[in-house]
Amino acid sequence: MSLPIGAQILALTMGHVFSNAVRTLPAVSADVLSRDLGIGTETLSAITGAFPLAFALAMIPVGVALDRWGSRLVAMVLLSIAATGAVLAGFATGPLSMVVAQSIIGIGCSGMMMAPMAFAARSMPVAQFGIWAGIVQATGNSGMLLTASPLAWLVDYSGWRAGFFACAVLAALAFCAVAILVRERPPGGGRKLMDDAKAVVGFGFSPALMPAMALAFVSFGAMLGMRGLWGGPWLMEVKGFSRIETGNLLLLLAASLVIGPFLAGLVGRAVGRLVLLLATGHLLAAGFIVLLVLAGGVDAPWLDGLLLVGYGLSITYQVSLFALVQGRVTPDVAGRALSAMNVFFFGGAAVMQATMGLAAFWGGVAAALLFIAAALVLGVVAFLLLERRFVASGRAPALPDPVAKG
Repeated sequence: MSLPIGAQILALTMGHVFSNAVRTLPAVSADVLSRDLGIGTETLSAITGAFPLAFALAMIPVGVALDRWGSRLVAMVLLSIAATGAVLAGFATGPLSMVVAQSIIGIGCSGMMMAPMAFAARSMPVAQFGIWAGIVQATGNSGMLLTASPLAWLVDYSGWRAGFFACAVLAALAFCAVAILVRERPPGGGRKLMDDAKAVVGFGFSPALMPAMALAFVSFGAMLGMRGLWGGPWLMEVKGFSRIETGNLLLLLAASLVIGPFLAGLVGRAVGRLVLLLATGHLLAAGFIVLLVLAGGVDAPWLDGLLLVGYGLSITYQVSLFALVQGRVTPDVAGRALSAMNVFFFGGAAVMQATMGLAAFWGGVAAALLFIAAALVLGVVAFLLLERRFVASGRAPALPDPVAKG
């Protein structure tokens, strides 16, 4: 007897918990990680950019696999790869070995959010999907709670390598949960794999979905840049907080990233104006970053915490992008359409990680943070312009497979 759909979605979401934990670990270990690898924080930014780059490149085959073989099998294969990458990261001795490890982790994590999302999109109507998208994102973001105070303590007492080994254990637990609890009949696919891959690319550049892709390109990079790397150096190097104090403040940010998607899903369902909510949320997030930088000389941890929470609650309106995309495609291609957006999520994150490193090299950590704010504003402008063009075209909102015949 199979479990309720909701319980199976949550089992699949454990992989997303791991993904968020392992990719945000450098935020509380950037100083010792850089020291042991013999590099600077700017170089570390470029190295950790290997994760989203590999993630983005893997999303096309992952999107095909989700619609062809289902979420259960895909999640189990990818969790095995991700656990291997985490172990390799724990044994890394220099920049090259860490780049290899981050790339393997990125490939393994590439389907951790899409597996439960695609499973939910095939299992429930649009109205319920918006709520469950928020639940998946909120539950997955709880992985960032692990890399705040708990892993800050672990890094202080056992080193950064122990953090990666702990993440590998989490991936193994997620694998067991999926193997035991999830039951799914593979969706199947009778076409050539190349046609399926073309479909993923086609969705990414379709007029109906291009507005979401433009905002996705900067949205996740902004969240990963703040929570995954630059938030830690800002609080430790610029503000002068200890690792534990920094972990506590990042814990507040992580908590807002857990609560935010659930609230955004509820608000999106109640209000329904997803475009307005997405634009407003991302502009507010940019504003909170600017305020954080302006308050750099103020010795008031409560203010830093308040601004980080405001940023976290605002940026998590990105979860509405999933509902926007799901509402514009037919259910049979949900995996490929959502995966196309994830290509932009993580492809943009890879570009932003590298560019943030250049900005930090030029003007310090503050310049990296202000770059994030500027990217968010530009992303919102592109999003609104493309959405206006799509609405003016009068095209049908629901898209079938872009490479389907006849």
